[in-house]
Amino acid sequence: MTKLHWEDFETGAVTLYGPRLVTREEIVAFAAEFDPQPMHLDEAAASGTILGGLGASGWQSCCLMMRMICDSFLLNSTSMGSPGVEEVRWLKPLRPGTNIRLRATVADKRESKSKPDMGLVKFFFELIDDAGTPLTTQTITLMLGRREPRP
Repeated sequence: MTKLHWEDFETGAVTLYGPRLVTREEIVAFAAEFDPQPMHLDEAAASGTILGGLGASGWQSCCLMMRMICDSFLLNSTSMGSPGVEEVRWLKPLRPGTNIRLRATVADKRESKSKPDMGLVKFFFELIDDAGTPLTTQTITLMLGRREPRP
């Protein structure tokens, strides 16, 4: 299968990936190891928090997004990494039993000024539920190899 290059991404393009079912067991397991706050571990304790019930850690949402990004296109690309995440927003709790999808929008792209074999693609990623409601969003720039490096 041909790898995706910088040239394959068009500004404004929107792609939907998934679904993936998120279970109570994986929410609790992630929280127990990485974010052991009561709102992520126990329904009764979570009911008295700002979430109003058990919800995944925001960091778990980010990890799930990264996995979906990798599985959907990144592992089949000429990715050279990322200079960083510009923004992460946790808009709504991710609840057990939710089927999530990843909506990827190409927000912008440009040639690298210093590396002729690389281009940058800015993505706006949304982790959405079955109703299409965004739960978590991220703005990330990826560095991708060019099929035809500029002279």
